[in-house]
Amino acid sequence: MTTGLVTPQQTAEPHESFTTVDDLAAALRSRKYVADRGLATTLFLTMSMRKPLLLEGEAGVGKTEIAKVLAEMLGTPLIRLQCYEGLDANSAIYEWDYPRQMLFLRSLEVSGALNSEEVRKDLFSEEFLLKRPLLQAIDAAHDQAPVLLIDEVDRADQELEAFLLELLSDFQVTVPELGTLRAEHVPIVILTSNRTREIHDALKRRCLYYWIDFPDFDKEYRILSAKVPEASERLATQICTFTQGLRGVDLFKSPGMAETLDWAEALMALGSRDLSDEVVEATLGVILKYQEDVDKVSGDLAQRLVAEALDAERQPTT
Repeated sequence: MTTGLVTPQQTAEPHESFTTVDDLAAALRSRKYVADRGLATTLFLTMSMRKPLLLEGEAGVGKTEIAKVLAEMLGTPLIRLQCYEGLDANSAIYEWDYPRQMLFLRSLEVSGALNSEEVRKDLFSEEFLLKRPLLQAIDAAHDQAPVLLIDEVDRADQELEAFLLELLSDFQVTVPELGTLRAEHVPIVILTSNRTREIHDALKRRCLYYWIDFPDFDKEYRILSAKVPEASERLATQICTFTQGLRGVDLFKSPGMAETLDWAEALMALGSRDLSDEVVEATLGVILKYQEDVDKVSGDLAQRLVAEALDAERQPTT
């Protein structure tokens, strides 16, 4: 941690293990994350340039997973700020541990060692500072920068978004009682958004940007095969054909890759070797999360999609 206004220069060198986009893509594949060329390139530039990366896309397409896999690849901590409506800056940056401060004051009163100047200095020291995710990322005591995941930033209030704009520019936080704390190693920052509202243009300009869409058949099959290898090629093909068909239906919430994987694991747990009308009807709640969607798909539509899946002759890409 660096305090005061005079601080060492931040480092921004790319990680030595990934000198090319191909190296990074291979490392992602080795951890069962299937990324297309565009995503691998954008992620490589994020690491090389130390620019925040804003990932947008529907829920369940693998945005959050990227940060988790990246932290694992780099062997560095993953620090996650889960955004929600009403999240204020204090909850995201730091707070003082008031209960412990009160106990400290009472102990001084009992011992008769209460001195206003010394007490204030001790009372607002790092011992009583509760570091929240943003300050944890800036104050990380590691040789290598952590990965900071700011998840679902579109759910946060615009006031927090405005603070993030400043933070991502300077990577420093001022604690009035302690001074200015600045990152010695610029964190690798991943922001995700489900696009429930538009992110301000000023924040977008601070970031590299990538939209993660629903996977096509070949990509979905490769992900499924990597994540659920116990599923047979036949069943994996049927599952992906069915989910691809579902995404062509006007649903309130189309299933993402996360739902596809959950469904595959559910079918394996049930001992299913092929899709059937009965098992699909019984497990629609695994892939569809709204009753209106379940009602729309259940019955004739589900049976048609099952028939298409069983008749699929498309060979998966290997």
